Amino acid sequence: MATVSLEKLTKVYPNGTTAVSELDLDVADGEFMVLVGPSGCGKTTALRMVAGLEKITDGRLRIEDRVVNDLAPKDRDIAMVFQNYALYPHMTVAENIGFALGLRRMPKQTIRDKVQAAAQILGLGDQLERKPAQLSGGQRQRVAMGRAIVREPAAFLMDEPLSNLDAKLRVQMRAEIAEVQRRVGVATFYVTHDQVEAMTMGHRVAVLRAGVLQQCDRPQTLYDAPDNVFVAAFIGSPSMNLYEGVISPDADAVRLGAQTLRIPAGARQARPCLGEYRDRAVIVGIRPDHLSDAALGGGAADGATVDGVVQLVEALGSELMVHFHLEAARVHSGDVAAAGEDAQERSDLAAGDAGLPSAAGIARIDARSGIRAGDVARFAVETERLHFFDAGTGLAIRD
Repeated sequence: MATVSLEKLTKVYPNGTTAVSELDLDVADGEFMVLVGPSGCGKTTALRMVAGLEKITDGRLRIEDRVVNDLAPKDRDIAMVFQNYALYPHMTVAENIGFALGLRRMPKQTIRDKVQAAAQILGLGDQLERKPAQLSGGQRQRVAMGRAIVREPAAFLMDEPLSNLDAKLRVQMRAEIAEVQRRVGVATFYVTHDQVEAMTMGHRVAVLRAGVLQQCDRPQTLYDAPDNVFVAAFIGSPSMNLYEGVISPDADAVRLGAQTLRIPAGARQARPCLGEYRDRAVIVGIRPDHLSDAALGGGAADGATVDGVVQLVEALGSELMVHFHLEAARVHSGDVAAAGEDAQERSDLAAGDAGLPSAAGIARIDARSGIRAGDVARFAVETERLHFFDAGTGLAIRD
């Protein structure tokens, strides 16, 4: 058991490209830390530096009380689980799981006991004599995890281990990996580009962009209180609706194009520095969950609403995803673009025609709603849960 600390960990390639810049992270004993971000953000490079597969350019890597920058991978007391399983096809499940122990020349009975214990945790007890080709994708991934578990390492490193599985199996394996990690109780770094995976599995989630840590916190905190526009746009499925707005002269309302939303007293008290943005442009964020069909009642206590032209309605059984656009200025931001293509695709979908300025949005609403494509729909807004960001820096406006 051990803690793992990354102290200003930096990776610069010979061509001058900085893949990871001064990354600071502390992973407690038994903690499940997820590194997430768009492709090319440096999360896998960071993991490979911890594993010893990439040379550290600068900074320090500690495992417990040891600085391990210059140690070979085999001497770092870590175990890595890859996305391609990396199993030996000619070996049985038991032989694959116990392979590393055999290299250490452990007694055969000790190896058998450890393999049986790992197989019991992973539900592989009746598969030990099979070869990898006889297993499903999920079972192969369990074998790869078993090979890591039997080593009893100081830390687990997992590099997108579910990326080769189909959607249904990914959901099942998310829960299984989280449960196995909890039972084993080892510090774990888990890399994924899937923010749903990150939010459902991690004790804490570190969001990276272009090699720079943007925010590291509990999943719910990332959702409720993103530090900047990038995190707001990246975290959440669907992602946060972002609009250009202008704070009123009294800082008690925000204008979105021709529409105005009152800012409740509680929201203003929580963000006293909003008063400094009187008559100034800001970026306004609204989660899809915080919009509802005004025709069904409920919604905001102050009756705040916005009207939008509906482009598409996706029926998902228990809820509807309503894509719409407001005649208001879009957020043209590198932060939004960097967060992924999904937000841009929604902007294109909801942009309308005739060249009107428009801002895309999605509302997650009750399936009882009668809203249809082509409607001008009225959405109730939970204004006490609005998010505000500085239009220049992209940083959250708080206290």
